[in-house]
Amino acid sequence: MNQKTKVSVVIPFYNCPYVHLAVESVLAQSYADIELIVVDDGSTLHTEKLEAYKSRIVYVRKTNGGTGSALNRGIEVANGAYFAWLSADDLFHPDKIRRQIEVIRSSGTSFNHTAYYYINEHGQRFQDIVRMPACSRPALIQTMMSSCPVNGSTVLFDMEILSRVGGFNESLLYTQDYDMWLRILPHYEWSYIEEPLLDYRVHNEMGSVLHSEAQNREIARVQFMHRGKLTQLLRKETRN
Repeated sequence: MNQKTKVSVVIPFYNCPYVHLAVESVLAQSYADIELIVVDDGSTLHTEKLEAYKSRIVYVRKTNGGTGSALNRGIEVANGAYFAWLSADDLFHPDKIRRQIEVIRSSGTSFNHTAYYYINEHGQRFQDIVRMPACSRPALIQTMMSSCPVNGSTVLFDMEILSRVGGFNESLLYTQDYDMWLRILPHYEWSYIEEPLLDYRVHNEMGSVLHSEAQNREIARVQFMHRGKLTQLLRKETRN
């Protein structure tokens, strides 16, 4: 288990009007050892919202290549022992990183995710806590084979994972997170925090709303890519 302490939080940013709120939620974390990397993926709008924070963040600008490419660029410049991702329209709760580091270290796991709330474009919560039901590892594998209940902005994991499974698949425009979790799952134990530690913003301009049909096709593609390996893993776990 990694005993270094720095957490690298990567915010991929493309024309998002909420990006300054995401930045503020990271800067307000109760966990001190954080570097915040904002990767501007060729934005033409709302870049002025970052000016006030430039002295407190690592700002990287690149040509537009999608979320996967922005995450990978952030990882390239990161110095942390742990990785966390925050979408530019979402918000960390103040104790998110601290709680996750505590659980990762106490559980001996390398990957952690949490429950979360839905918020609207005004930042108002409009649904009960979104939680995964408690389940065994075989049940987790079965669930992940058919859907992705893991919200990318809730995830924190050991950077050493990436040396084994590689970076995000940049050819996937909508499911680079789902693909990554399915690549990690066979090799690492996960831990989960039932406490909601993220506000996940739902609004009409989000990619999953604008491109739902293309996203659904890509989900099916990712599930097909991983089905064989996860089926073998499930048989192995069920025997144990």
